[in-house]
Amino acid sequence: MTKSTQKYILHLLGCMLFISIPILSSPDFNSNTNLFSIPHFRRSLLAFVLLLLFFYTNYLYLIPRFYFTRKLWLFYTAVLGCFMFVTFLPNLIIPIDENQFIIIRPHMPGSSGLPPNMAKLHTLPFFLGRSLLLFLLVFSLSFLLGINQRLSDIESEKLKTEVSYLKAQINPHFLFNTLNSLYALALEKSDATPEAILKLSGMMRYVVSESSRDLVPLESEIAYINNYISLQKLRMDENTRFSFGTTGSPAGRYISPLLLIPFIENAFKYGINSEEDAAISVAIAIADKQLALTVRNNKVHTALPYEEESGHGIENTRLRLEYLYTGKYTLAIKDEPGTFEVQLTIGLV
Repeated sequence: MTKSTQKYILHLLGCMLFISIPILSSPDFNSNTNLFSIPHFRRSLLAFVLLLLFFYTNYLYLIPRFYFTRKLWLFYTAVLGCFMFVTFLPNLIIPIDENQFIIIRPHMPGSSGLPPNMAKLHTLPFFLGRSLLLFLLVFSLSFLLGINQRLSDIESEKLKTEVSYLKAQINPHFLFNTLNSLYALALEKSDATPEAILKLSGMMRYVVSESSRDLVPLESEIAYINNYISLQKLRMDENTRFSFGTTGSPAGRYISPLLLIPFIENAFKYGINSEEDAAISVAIAIADKQLALTVRNNKVHTALPYEEESGHGIENTRLRLEYLYTGKYTLAIKDEPGTFEVQLTIGLV
């Protein structure tokens, strides 16, 4: 049985158990009375159905759409509206009597009032208090599950990103381009051939050994970027304008691995064409506990293999930034007709 199937079964069992609460807790459950003929029971059952509906509305829509996007005022307004809806709709649909919110007289022999222990169930404060308690319990459970699901999704995206970059660096397209460049250097008996081979080996070793860690030395991440750029420059011609520079010292600083490379990789992927005005610039500035990355490229026509056209690299990185550097980063992307620019600033540890 898959985890997805187990999840659906657990949700189904949970729903059945929750809906059974008003049935099992009804005073007339063990009697021969038809529960659906009792207005109080119908109202209670409807309230639990609405609570269940709110649970999944909050879990599947409100939390992802408003809470995680930091639209908190919309989120709490929607939650308040749901509370009013869940609390008062059953009373409007299933009215019982006009005195349902007034304390009923204590039970006396021959009277039609309820026993003393039941009278308090018909007061407005008790009704609102009970409704609020149930609503908060359902809200808390859906909120905790939503947060847990969010963390699980981001962790899964992180793993997929790491695996995708491993594949990207060792897939045939990347290797063929690099090996062709190395072959050309070898034919020319260039002194740069051994160094280029070492850089490719270093990149693959870094991806295999470091990508699973939460943090790596910033020096190692920049070294990986340097190797990547050096190999990409092998396939550039003299018509491509390229600039790369770093300022500041990375010593003693740490960063999440492979966090910067997607923006640089994107520039090379969509910014190189010998028949057009190709221009790429990459700048990394380190100051105190902050790193600023600026990547800019001219948009040119490119012919990429299908597996490299997914376009999920930057979006996955945005998710990782939100998870790992919440409140400690800014990301600005300028997607203009002729150029694409990324400005990223993150706090370092």
